[in-house]
Amino acid sequence: MTTPAGSGTGFGSVSWWGLSPALDLQAESESPPPPPAVVPDRAVTSSEVPTAGGAPEWAATGPPVDPDPQANPEHGTPELDVLLLGSVDGRHLLQTLAGRRAGHAGGFTRSACPSSQFYVLENNLEAVARHMLFFSLALEDSERMGLQERSEAFLEVWGNALLRPPVAAFVRAQADRLAHLVPEPDRLAEQLPWLSLRALKFRERDALEAVFRFWAGGEKGPEAFPVRRLWDLRLRHYLGSRYDARRGVSDWDLHMKLHDRGARVIHTSEFRRWRDTGVAFELRDPKAYQVPNRTLASGRLLSHRGERVAARGYWGDIATGPFVAFGIETDDPSLLRTNNGQPVKTAGDITQHNVTELFRALAAWGPPRAAQGDPQEVAGNANGTGEPAPGPASFTVHFLPLGSAQTLHHKSCYKGRFPLLYVACGMVHLLSPELGACVAPGGRLVVELARYLVDVRPEQLQAFSDRVGELAQAAGFAPQPGAGPSETFARFCKSWDSAPGGPEVESGTSAPDALAPPPEALAPPPDVLAPPPEATNPPSEGLTQPLQGQTPSEPLKLPPESQASSLEASAPPTGSQTPQTRESEGTLRDHLPTSGF
Repeated sequence: MTTPAGSGTGFGSVSWWGLSPALDLQAESESPPPPPAVVPDRAVTSSEVPTAGGAPEWAATGPPVDPDPQANPEHGTPELDVLLLGSVDGRHLLQTLAGRRAGHAGGFTRSACPSSQFYVLENNLEAVARHMLFFSLALEDSERMGLQERSEAFLEVWGNALLRPPVAAFVRAQADRLAHLVPEPDRLAEQLPWLSLRALKFRERDALEAVFRFWAGGEKGPEAFPVRRLWDLRLRHYLGSRYDARRGVSDWDLHMKLHDRGARVIHTSEFRRWRDTGVAFELRDPKAYQVPNRTLASGRLLSHRGERVAARGYWGDIATGPFVAFGIETDDPSLLRTNNGQPVKTAGDITQHNVTELFRALAAWGPPRAAQGDPQEVAGNANGTGEPAPGPASFTVHFLPLGSAQTLHHKSCYKGRFPLLYVACGMVHLLSPELGACVAPGGRLVVELARYLVDVRPEQLQAFSDRVGELAQAAGFAPQPGAGPSETFARFCKSWDSAPGGPEVESGTSAPDALAPPPEALAPPPDVLAPPPEATNPPSEGLTQPLQGQTPSEPLKLPPESQASSLEASAPPTGSQTPQTRESEGTLRDHLPTSGF
């Protein structure tokens, strides 16, 4: 019997956690030196460097980083502007804020430490809601919730399909609070100054409120989201005839794939447990994990008897797990020690340590304050409003409308604004010249590669990397000079002669042969990691009824993972996104073999 294992379907259509280690975006945004033709022999100040293509002075010279803010207090350190596509779980944001806190302890003054502006674009509103929940948890008052309690609650909500009753009660309380704040902008700005939903459309805010109300328990009982049954159904379809040998399959995927690709600290027992039950971090009594984690629920449009209907279920990852984001790298070398060739600590231990240290650093910031600036009004100047400069705890997370990646450059406040663009592997198909126009000349591009996708074979990993290089070159980027080889991230730098209005590839620069293979050898990004919006979240109204008055561009077939129980396997969906036309781009899953695995 041919099974889908190895075809990429194990990663689902919704990403709930990152498939790469957390990055410090401040370090990634440090700009390379200008081209030799621009920089004279003597040292020059940023005001002496000519602009390129009519770009703002700060954009032409890259993000100005003052190596010694105390020595030059009148200038200080500029704010950090980052555009992130598909960051999913906020790990990069948390890591960056924690790193900036370390920089503050190392010498920043309160007036010199820069503000941070994070612009986050996701492909479903459940991911936006999880961002908000995670930051609310990370910034919770330490007097009301201790450091260890917050860390453990974060890990359970983030990576477990089942929760302990106290953690589930916390999620319900926070969701109820956020459901009341989302439709009231004034109260939201007062209580959550770090959050900005101004860019979202009204229907997206209404759908976001519906998501929080579902989390808060508007539909009582575990039958609203029977995650145990949904998880088992997906696992049965994914493994097919190998379901009875699922332990052997999980061992093979772990030892022959994840371990070989650098994730050796993931222990066999914790990986098996997650594959079987969806519980990745067992921090307490195993019997205590009984309540379904509703934050992992999402809606999907299915075809039933010739009509499109919406259903709620678990459509996320059942192949790799949430161990990679925080669990395979650490600053503490003692956690990576080995004994007789085997790691002393597990990925769960390292994850708990890293998250605890992140929350400890965030607590040292004090109460968060919003950095000034509306994404619709500010054109790149941190002090353009004339308000007092924000303190070191100032940062704002701006959530952008779904599907707006190709239209951001039409607004002057985004054109040529960002010194750093991060693109997750599930959003690579959105990397285009239009998106590249939002990056300042000399800015950086960081693309997550598919290294830790266990269903992707080595030749497919190379094809994906080649495709990333081709898309980056078309968007006006070149391989970053001096960047060492990496199988986890691809790093690029935008040409210095590219104007914000239209990115161009630097003249006389061609991509290496490895980045420009023949067209027939190029495989586009994985479909399972970059689901079209309509396959992720249906509208908030009429969730259990067929969608009327809409003619899809192509029939939407019932996903294989739901065939075992048709629609009765899923409860009605949360409803967080209006359906849109499926993009015409090909996907890597179309090229993945379905047999001979």
